[in-house]
Amino acid sequence: MGGSSSQLSKDLINEYQELTYLTKQEILLASKRFSELVQKENRSNINSVRVPKEKFLMMPELQANPFKHRICHVFSTSKHGDDSMSFEDFLDLLSAFSESATLEIKSHYAFRIFDFDGDGALNETDLETLVNHLTGVEGDIKLSNEEMKQLIENILDESDIDKDGTINHSEFQHVISRSPDFATSFKIVL
Repeated sequence: MGGSSSQLSKDLINEYQELTYLTKQEILLASKRFSELVQKENRSNINSVRVPKEKFLMMPELQANPFKHRICHVFSTSKHGDDSMSFEDFLDLLSAFSESATLEIKSHYAFRIFDFDGDGALNETDLETLVNHLTGVEGDIKLSNEEMKQLIENILDESDIDKDGTINHSEFQHVISRSPDFATSFKIVL
């Protein structure tokens, strides 16, 4: 077999299957897609290279996603803060967004993506940033300050069970558990 699929041994594919929610075919397809993003001179071993975030952002599956930068940030293990991705980072991303991933896994990563300041809670600033990402921050779509304040107040009224002014991870999971469409809409398909 030519190309990138031959770069992954059977043992490595089996290990990836055990560690992710991906099938063998999905892992092989991910390997192919990752190899397409890697510079030609580095394709001999996709497990030892990192792909710049800018290349991932050009993937059709991420291009239209309003959280594409956050997705790269959350799944990147780069020590340089550049949000570049290794093949295993890419597999983790695909696994979390796969149809087979549990609701707990999906809500865990969604929470991390929406926690813009990384403090472990969704506060008013995080919620405003989240709404702006969803609605766009330009033109007629942008909410007025009063509309934004009311929307955030409504979100907190519905979600902030302990009434501390933030949504913690367990409160977020509770909200997600009441949203049957969340699991099916939180996916990326190659």
